[in-house]
Amino acid sequence: MTEPYESTTVDGVRYHQFDVVIVGAGGAGMRAAIEAGPKARTAVISKLYPTRSHTGAAQGGMAAALANVEEDNWEWHTFDTVKGGDYLVDQDAAEILAKEAIDAVIDLENMGLPFNRTPEGKIDQRRFGGHTRDHGKAPVRRACYAADRTGHMILQTLFQNCVKLGINFFNEFYVLDLVMTGDKPSGVVAYELSTGELHVFQAKAIVFATGGFGKIYKTTSNAHTLTGDGVGIIWRKGLPLEDMEFFQFHPTGLAGLGILLTEGARGEGAILRNASGERFMERYAPTIKDLAPRDIVSRCMVQEVAEGRGAGPHKDYVLLDCTHLGAEILETKLPDITEFARTYLGVDPVVEPVPVMPTAHYAMGGIPTNVKAEVLRDNDTVVPGLYAAGECACVSVHGSNRLGTNSLLDINVFGKRAGNNAVEYAATVDFTPLPDDPAAGIRSLIESLRNSTGTERIAAIRKELQDHMDRSAQVFRTEESLTEVTKVIHDLRERYKNIAIQDHGKRFNTDLLEAIELGFLLDLAEVVVFSARNRKESRGGHMRDDYPNRDDANYMKHTMAYLTGDPHSADAADHIRLDWKPVTITRYEPMERKY
Repeated sequence: MTEPYESTTVDGVRYHQFDVVIVGAGGAGMRAAIEAGPKARTAVISKLYPTRSHTGAAQGGMAAALANVEEDNWEWHTFDTVKGGDYLVDQDAAEILAKEAIDAVIDLENMGLPFNRTPEGKIDQRRFGGHTRDHGKAPVRRACYAADRTGHMILQTLFQNCVKLGINFFNEFYVLDLVMTGDKPSGVVAYELSTGELHVFQAKAIVFATGGFGKIYKTTSNAHTLTGDGVGIIWRKGLPLEDMEFFQFHPTGLAGLGILLTEGARGEGAILRNASGERFMERYAPTIKDLAPRDIVSRCMVQEVAEGRGAGPHKDYVLLDCTHLGAEILETKLPDITEFARTYLGVDPVVEPVPVMPTAHYAMGGIPTNVKAEVLRDNDTVVPGLYAAGECACVSVHGSNRLGTNSLLDINVFGKRAGNNAVEYAATVDFTPLPDDPAAGIRSLIESLRNSTGTERIAAIRKELQDHMDRSAQVFRTEESLTEVTKVIHDLRERYKNIAIQDHGKRFNTDLLEAIELGFLLDLAEVVVFSARNRKESRGGHMRDDYPNRDDANYMKHTMAYLTGDPHSADAADHIRLDWKPVTITRYEPMERKY
């Protein structure tokens, strides 16, 4: 519904009223908007112009058991999702993901997305890591793709359809707070980048679709803007975060840079080799080799380097060999990664292998939701009118390790569900009254930063955080490394109290925004590390050198973290409480992961 809306200004703050407010204009946010927009007054708020959202960086494909190229079915896809997530996946959510994947792809096709095609005109499909036929017997072609720009095409297609529907966008508005009236959400507070004005958006239903927080790491495929704002806002409201210790490290980031080279390259037949040219994945995963799940491939790559088989002058990376694929495949099906390698490393994949190492890529954990995308207050109780979808959410459909191509699927399946359920809820309730001066806290935060006379620089603190997270909480972790980085984060928090910004203006003050983002990064890094220390086993993206085995007896359960005290206290245990949530198992009992 796109009828005009009115805003009012009170004490310098502009107030807006919508039935549904969606925070974030990436794939999940815009997919939710397409469902909600025609049925209710809907606003999408984004700190970026929508087509700059990070969904556009996704390359390889979107999984769905269409069986266009070879036999496939949704049950095999469900099994691969559960097994790939090292059995920490909630299986009811995985079944929904795999079943609704087919309609999700067809929806996008009907919206105009230009998928690659077979000679018969069907949507083409290719292999991807961890996706198999007949419950693990052999690789299967399941990934629907648009060259290696699938995320870009999805983002553009969704945006065009939002424009067609007349969705209200508030671009370059940075949401900084969730307004709660009692135990119910009543709106959000946003900072307008172009003017420095504060805006309050009152809503009946609110959807968070704010993406991940990969910038807690130095080596990451994530854009500079992925600072976990939405997840951090939820955390500061005393609502829980789930499975934060599980962060995925994508195997093929450009060495030293982290810029992503899609798994689609290995789906097309690219091979990982060590310094001697050996296809080392044959030793670790003899059945599906280079197409093992990402957590397994990443650990194998790091192990090859640690044992002295790395390539390069410092023996600190392995090689992705695409040379046998030929120029035609690389230039037509993988044009972006070919250009990335040439531009950033000066390496031509057509004639030479590309240096690669794992890069921080995707947060499996985040804001806990049920399968309706409703945010949870605890294991069972929902927060009425509050929804989350996409990488910021934890449904948990990815468990401890997300399969490649399931992220673009997740944003479409659960983005759609969030939009539908939010608009249904909004139709049944009245607006919850806002508290007096709902922007007071954010106004105080902004003014304190703008007027600070501290001596600490934002970039210096951020760099130290990212360096230490790379060193101590990346692919491999130990009690010693996690304890060390916990102390570092506490020290950085103390220094953060003394930061100063250089730009004191109001228009496009990115210095101010980076200061606020750094606060979220420190919060989330601490939760990641504290949760990782508590899980004394290895599972999926969480690999403990000191506890190398998966421990189903003690840890076949989700971590739930709650903020309970002053986050600046010296011991994280003084302000973080950890609890557990059972894993939903429907069909597939945990078993050993063999590939």
